[in-house]
Amino acid sequence: MSFINLICKRYISTTSARYGKRNFKKFPIYNKRGSRIFKKQQAENPDPDVPIHTRGVREIGYKVDGKFVEIPEKIPQLVVPDLTGFKLKPYVSYRAPEVTQSKFTAEDLFNVVYAPKIVKDFKEGKLDSNGQPLEPSEDEKMTAEEAKIKAKQTGTDIF
Repeated sequence: MSFINLICKRYISTTSARYGKRNFKKFPIYNKRGSRIFKKQQAENPDPDVPIHTRGVREIGYKVDGKFVEIPEKIPQLVVPDLTGFKLKPYVSYRAPEVTQSKFTAEDLFNVVYAPKIVKDFKEGKLDSNGQPLEPSEDEKMTAEEAKIKAKQTGTDIF
């Protein structure tokens, strides 16, 4: 058996929106209104009653005693390479063959960086009796600690 609830109930609303006016403080607008001139004037002479739009924006500093201190490291910078004279197309065709590469080992790195100079010095007779170069380059003068520090610097792509 099912019972049907036939009790009538009356509800009373106490919100201000029910009295014919709308309470717009409940609906944040986040400075979407106003012309560019108004926003420029607002930025020059900020009104304490009008909130400044910061929704979705990361702070680039902090306030101390009412003054804003800007942190230069927090300001985003776009690094865009110069592509003048770049011959590749801005897309890759689906018909392009798949490229597989072997692991890049220490021997490969040695063959690319140091081997050409050693061969050149050997052919020109610029090696001493122990096989050390008579005119070492800057990389050959480095100690092990200096090389390790240089390898850990930003931009060396070693993670």
